[in-house]
Amino acid sequence: MALGGTLAWPRFALAQQAERTYRVGWLSLQPRTEPYNVAFERRLRDLGFAEGRNLVIEFRTAQGRIERLPELAADLARQNCDVLLAPETEANLAAIEQASRDTPIVMVAIDYDPVATGHIASLAHPGGRITGMTHMQSELPAKRVELLKELLPSARRIAVLADSSNTGQLASAEAGAKRLGVELQVLEFKRAPYDYDNAFAEAVRAKAQALLALGSANFVPARRQITELALKHRLPSMFHHSLWAEFGGLMSYGPNFVNTFRRAAEQVGMVLNGRKPAEMPVEQPTKFELVINLKTAQALGLTIPPMLLFQADEIIR
Repeated sequence: MALGGTLAWPRFALAQQAERTYRVGWLSLQPRTEPYNVAFERRLRDLGFAEGRNLVIEFRTAQGRIERLPELAADLARQNCDVLLAPETEANLAAIEQASRDTPIVMVAIDYDPVATGHIASLAHPGGRITGMTHMQSELPAKRVELLKELLPSARRIAVLADSSNTGQLASAEAGAKRLGVELQVLEFKRAPYDYDNAFAEAVRAKAQALLALGSANFVPARRQITELALKHRLPSMFHHSLWAEFGGLMSYGPNFVNTFRRAAEQVGMVLNGRKPAEMPVEQPTKFELVINLKTAQALGLTIPPMLLFQADEIIR
């Protein structure tokens, strides 16, 4: 897949855009100002779909409160949208599926595997009314454990931040840890609000030597708090995308979220122009970025191995 590639729009499609206003329903746990959300809107505008001209975006955010998703999805279902965007957690997609009957859905499956959870038949032939992007979370957590072990060869115990949204990721991390002879100390949050201070205190008591935070939209509102607690307790940390490293996490490894959401915008554009989701394969990123924050490494008194630095796509100094 070529993320961020241009689409060829037939003349009749552009003529259609001039004749009518399209409506996109968008359910999120995060604010509209997140960089990847901004990238989504910009890409839609590049493709000729612009608010104030031929597009209305019905944006609803649960502001991190997952229990609000069903009521917000029900509200979106009443807006007569041409397509619905379901990014982030499985709970977003499940709420939209349940609230709407036949409206096409473009998902961005960040925290879960949509095949394993039964939302689509397969990536190549999703069937039904869902298409979109998936972040391969059934494989990447094991790689993140491997990178932490490469950084800290003597590490025997890694603390893992987990919740109900990322059980599939946890299974992958556990498989990777078993191969490397590493014990995972799972710090699972059962209900909101999450007590991060207590979780980190528990990790320290158990003598964890590093921290892996599994991908969860529920962790995003505490992004700064989590990275600061990791630094305070001197735990080298690994996250699933680069914004965490920019906030002070030691390392991140995963797809480029901005590119993923740009591609999701292109898929939304295709649906608006008449493509059926059942005929559109669910796509996966083909490039994964390792980001290392050297300022955090210095604050922890760590020397990053040269081979790890060589693998890095970005180094924050």
